[in-house]
Formats: sequence, C-alpha cells, structure tokens
Amino acid sequence: MVGAGVLGLPYAMSELGWGAGIAVLILSWIITLYTLRQMVEMHEMVEGKRFDRYHELGQHAFGDRLGLWIVVPQQLVVEVGLGIVYMVTAGQSLQKFHDVVCRNCRHIRTSYFIMMFASVQFLLSQLPNFHSISSVSLVAAIMSLSYSTIAWVASLTKGREETVNYHLRGTTPADKVFDFFGALGSVAFAYAGHNVVLEIQATIPSAPEKPSKKPMWKGVVVAYIIVAVCYFPAALIGYWAFGNHVDGNILITLNNPRWLIAIANMMVVVHLIGSYQVYAMPVFDMIETVLVRKFWFRPSSRLRLISRTVYVAFTMFVAVTFPFFNELLSFFGGFALAPTSYFLPCIMWLKICKPKRFSFSWFTNWTCIIIGVLLMLLSPIGGLRQIILKIRMYSVYQDYPQDRGYVNITKTVNKQF
Repeated sequence: MVGAGVLGLPYAMSELGWGAGIAVLILSWIITLYTLRQMVEMHEMVEGKRFDRYHELGQHAFGDRLGLWIVVPQQLVVEVGLGIVYMVTAGQSLQKFHDVVCRNCRHIRTSYFIMMFASVQFLLSQLPNFHSISSVSLVAAIMSLSYSTIAWVASLTKGREETVNYHLRGTTPADKVFDFFGALGSVAFAYAGHNVVLEIQATIPSAPEKPSKKPMWKGVVVAYIIVAVCYFPAALIGYWAFGNHVDGNILITLNNPRWLIAIANMMVVVHLIGSYQVYAMPVFDMIETVLVRKFWFRPSSRLRLISRTVYVAFTMFVAVTFPFFNELLSFFGGFALAPTSYFLPCIMWLKICKPKRFSFSWFTNWTCIIIGVLLMLLSPIGGLRQIILKIRMYSVYQDYPQDRGYVNITKTVNKQF
C-alpha cells in the first residue's frame, strides 16, 4: 500500500498550500479506504464464486464484453504507469545514493541507474506468481515504512530553513491553477492498492464459515493505519521544513546526515524492487493469457522469458526517455489511479448492490464518483503541462533540471511566448 508516491507528497503540498493540502490528504485517505472496503466485500458477493481479478468484477457488474473494455484498459494504464514511475524513482534514488556516498566520484546520468534497476527486474520477472515474491514483498513493506519515517524525522531534525516560503509554488495565476490540478494527481498516485487487491485476496483461503473478506479487511485496516503514519508526517513535516523549495522527491532535498540519507535512498530501491513486481505480475498474467488464448502460443518458460523481458524493457525505455518523477505522478495519478481507486468501485457497488436511492450508501457513492471524475479530468491536464515545460528545457537522455529550478523553468518558458 505504501508506494513511492509518499516521496512526492511534500511537493504536492507546496502546490496546494496548507489548508487545501491537508484537506486533500485526509479526503483521499477516507475515500480510498471506503472504496477499498467495497472491493473486499464484492470479492465473494456471489455465492460460490470469487472475483479474483478486477476485470472479472467489472464483467459481473457491466456485462462480459463491456466490463472487460471498461476495466482492463484502466488497469493496464495504472500498472504500466506505476512500473514506469518506479523505474524513474529507483534510478533517482540510486543516483542520490551514489552522489551522497561518493561526492568526489564522476557524475553518472540517471538513465544508467534506471538501467541498473531494470537489470534486477529482468531477473525477478521470471518468478511465476505472487507467492514466489512474498518474501520480497515483506522486505519491501519494511523498507517503505523505514524510508518514509526517515524522510520526516530527518526533516524535523533539520528544522525549518531560514528562507522557508509557504507561498504557492506557481508564479502566475495560470501556474497556480495547473499546479493545483497536478498536485491532486500526485496525491491520488499515492493510493494505488486497489489495482491488485482482488489478486491478493484471491491468495487467501476461503470457506462459507470463514470468508476471505474477514482477514483481508483486517489487513486493509492495518495497511491504512501504516499509510497514515507514513503519509501525513512525511507530507506535512517535509513541507514545513522546506516550504516551496522542496524537490519533487523529498529524499533528494535532504542531504544530512549523509549516512542516513544514503540508507533511506537504498531502502527506496529495495522497496521498489518488490513493488514493481507486485504491479507487474497482473500484467504478465494478462499478456501471457492473451498470447496463449488469442494467438495460440504454447505455455512455456520460453514464452514467459520473452514476454516478460519485453515488458520490463518497455517500461525501462519510457523511464529513461521521460525521467520526470513528479510530473509522471501528476499525470498517471489523475488519468489512471482516479478511475480505479476513486470511482469505479463505487459505480460497481451501485450496479451490483443497488442501494436505496438517497440512502447514505447511495449518497456517499455518488459523492465519490463526482470527486473521482473531476480528479480524472483535471489532474492529467496539470501533469501534462508540467511534462511539456520540462521537455522544453530538457535534452533527451540527459539529466533534467531539478525541481528547485521549476520556477525558473516556467519563467523562461513564459518569456518565449
């Protein structure tokens, strides 16, 4: 549940401000917990049947054909988008580790560190299923809790900068509006667990007297408590310490104590090694199923090797070409995460359970749907604008300007118009 999106929350706060930022963080936590509860409940809603995939639940709600076309494209965009962002994040964290540990060493571009991370994924991608990566996932969970804690503890220990400024990051009304949209996507990106929750619940044994939803819901509650412990201090204390000078990745902003920041960045890498696989496994399953059923490929280790290697190579290529951490968070957070985490579960609940009109359940679900649709429409606009601004100042396959230079970038681009 705790993903790399936590590292971008202080930056999102600098685009939202104190009041709006706190409100968005709390509201997102509540909405996504509510929709996750609905998915856990719907997993075994039909007696004698379990919906082990997101698209299976969608097919039950909307029909076999329509449900497939509604859910699968969205789920694919989420999981591929997460893979790309995790490649970028791991590459930047490896680069930061290198720069902190060896200050006098020759500079190495981010793209090479992304390739190093991808080389590990080429190997892990050959593991057959979720059970095979359970130990990796456990280590990843410990790492995420640790580095997010280090982020806010180190920020608190450092204290506020003398020149800290809490004005919104944007310098013009247009900048502030589009930054606000992008920040909503960055917050949404932090809540990505919905896309694999049914696959995870499918691994839990179930019986009529002991349905899987009971232990699964306990796991969700524990996960969301950890999410709150990780997200809120990191976002609020990180913004308090650095204001609108914070980088897109809070661990890039921090430099001292050197040994602790180096460890935290390496923890990010270890965490993302497992998280990448968690979100890649459903894609692998989908690709191999299509190849076997539609194109008559024979299931084999060779098919697994080729298909999974091509997928990892694709996410690596995109990450190396567009290594924009915060901008990718904003775009994918709104375009992909908003539907699958904020309003698709609500639409399915209304379609399957049919709560009484104007009841609490009916009203709550429609509220989530409206918020989620607005998020899906507005956030990608802000994220796409930020990507365009970066591209105008960035040479492909070179290190791009750090986020502290964002204000200068917007000024330079605005002058060109």
